[in-house]
Amino acid sequence: MKNKLQFGLPLRVILLGALVIVVFFGATLWALDTFFPRNPMAERRPALTALPPLQPVTRTSVIIAPVAVAATAIADLIEARAPRNLSGKRDNPLTDLLGKAEIGWTVARGRIAVAGTPSGLNVTAPLNGTLRVTGKIANQGGNLTGTISGVLGNDLGREVEKLTTRMLDQGADIRGHVTVTSQPALQPSWRIEPHLSGRVSIAGGGLSVAGVTLNVAREVKPLLDRAVNDQIGAMSSRLRNDRRFELAVRREWARLCRSISLGAASAGAPKLWLEVRPTKAFAAQPRFVPDWAILTLGVQAETRIVPKATRPNCPFPPRLELVPHLDRGDVKIALPIDVPFGELNRVLEAQLKGRTFPDKAGAAGEITVLRAKVAASGDRLLISLRVKARETTSWFGLGAEATVHIWGKPVLDRDKQMLRLTDVALDVDSQAAFGLLGAAARAAIPYLHSALAENAVIDLKPYAANARKNIEAALADFRKPADGVEVEAAITGLRLSGIAFDSTALRITAEAGGTARVLVRKLSVQ
Repeated sequence: MKNKLQFGLPLRVILLGALVIVVFFGATLWALDTFFPRNPMAERRPALTALPPLQPVTRTSVIIAPVAVAATAIADLIEARAPRNLSGKRDNPLTDLLGKAEIGWTVARGRIAVAGTPSGLNVTAPLNGTLRVTGKIANQGGNLTGTISGVLGNDLGREVEKLTTRMLDQGADIRGHVTVTSQPALQPSWRIEPHLSGRVSIAGGGLSVAGVTLNVAREVKPLLDRAVNDQIGAMSSRLRNDRRFELAVRREWARLCRSISLGAASAGAPKLWLEVRPTKAFAAQPRFVPDWAILTLGVQAETRIVPKATRPNCPFPPRLELVPHLDRGDVKIALPIDVPFGELNRVLEAQLKGRTFPDKAGAAGEITVLRAKVAASGDRLLISLRVKARETTSWFGLGAEATVHIWGKPVLDRDKQMLRLTDVALDVDSQAAFGLLGAAARAAIPYLHSALAENAVIDLKPYAANARKNIEAALADFRKPADGVEVEAAITGLRLSGIAFDSTALRITAEAGGTARVLVRKLSVQ
């Protein structure tokens, strides 16, 4: 009687019967799933409100770069162009005494030095030369000799002439320096007005000729002033009409006008391109420090993401816009990134698939996410989850699957670079579906709801990181070394600034920020 219950049935018969029931039930479920499979995400989905397609959009980007030209480079350029020697003749100031004498001068220019001042550039060079008087003293002595010759005869007159007329060849050193001041100003016509002025300083000194002292500085300075002013006038004209500045900006303008490959945001995603179309150029007036002349230039461009390489049309602006002083270089590149919902589904499922809620022991039931999918409707997103609910209080651990739908409004978490859902709520039909799953599922609903409110996020950092990497690669092209020119440009950060979506894609607006400057240590003399 010990193997029988009080109703008379053996225990092993009861256990055998229960096992048969479980096996039969399991086999039935296996047969249904095998021969009548269901698309787990094909259950009735809430009606979606269609959205108009996102229109092509461009963003405004700005690049500001101080161009610092070394004072030594400016000095080398002037050194190659400025004359090294000046010479001339001075009108004879002593015609009565030196009627047959010539006064000439030659001056050699030393090495040019350039230094910046708060108001402009100072260009200086030492001057070294000679003032020379040549010829003979003739007028008064010659007249007297002619009279004596008429009285005494030619032979005796010639002897007297030797005594009263003598040859001159006397010289004195010239020491001084020349200073040219420039206050260059940019013109809207892409030209530079140099505003040159100069002065010559000559050290004092004298030259004694036949008992008469000539002041070297007084005799030579007017001549050097005239020669220097002539050179300044010629140089001002050349600089005023020089196209070098315009041509340099045109060259960089053409390099900027293009499509830059951004690669693919992820495996299997299409390759994208950043189209850059410069539209405006602006600059601040140059400023000066002792060793550098600094000209700050800026370019404003339209940027957008395109699915293939393009050749944008970028007319060079006929006028340069002049703006107030700019303190530093700045790079702000704005770009819209369109991410298809298929790609977002992959990211969302990677985050949620296999997650079980609640994740603590002792709960009456638990829900495991099997699939995840996102769609847009109006101003909200719909996340559809295929879940499996299981009760945990019995030995059998019975459960079932269902598709539930969660609504939420998307917001951008700029600090963490994530897309979050707010106002998370279960769809009405999903509530009914949980009811069919039984008490265990209903017990897990609060945990699932709070978990979704916390975890229903889409990590956008991979897209931001990929965009930053490719923009940095594009900047590397501008950093290629050139003769005497160094370009320093770097992206220091990238932030997400906005989102928009239609029925097929999510648009993320990103803004890359950085710094830029150009160092010019050598100028072409051509």
